[in-house]
Amino acid sequence: MKRHAGAPGVSIEQLRYARVLNFGMRFGLYTLLFSFPLYVFDVVPAHIALERLPELWTLSAPAYLRETGIPDGWAWLTMVNHGDMLPILGIAILSGVSVACFLSLLPLLHAQRDWVYVAIAVCEIGVLTLAASGVLTGGH
Repeated sequence: MKRHAGAPGVSIEQLRYARVLNFGMRFGLYTLLFSFPLYVFDVVPAHIALERLPELWTLSAPAYLRETGIPDGWAWLTMVNHGDMLPILGIAILSGVSVACFLSLLPLLHAQRDWVYVAIAVCEIGVLTLAASGVLTGGH
């Protein structure tokens, strides 16, 4: 790993990871901060009325999805035009920023022919993507 001249003891890879992480974190946070008031103040109509939530919170996850008509797995993305689904996009961005960080490292590691770290980054991307896919849990 090469060291960055402007930051002693910090590698170029660490700086790139940190930059992507910082951008992704801010983007996800701003998405949450912008979308939540749109939901609460009914600027973007919700799929489920805010007043109905207390009765629905007592249900199990499968019963909640069935009662509300919300699809399971990643199909919620088809509903981001609803105010109550829009903030979930911010959560998904925050959850997935690690994959973007590792993806950003691949060109650097490949250019340096650092095959062990390339393999580690690819494995990290694979594990995180597999975990997010829901394949191992049947999509729930």
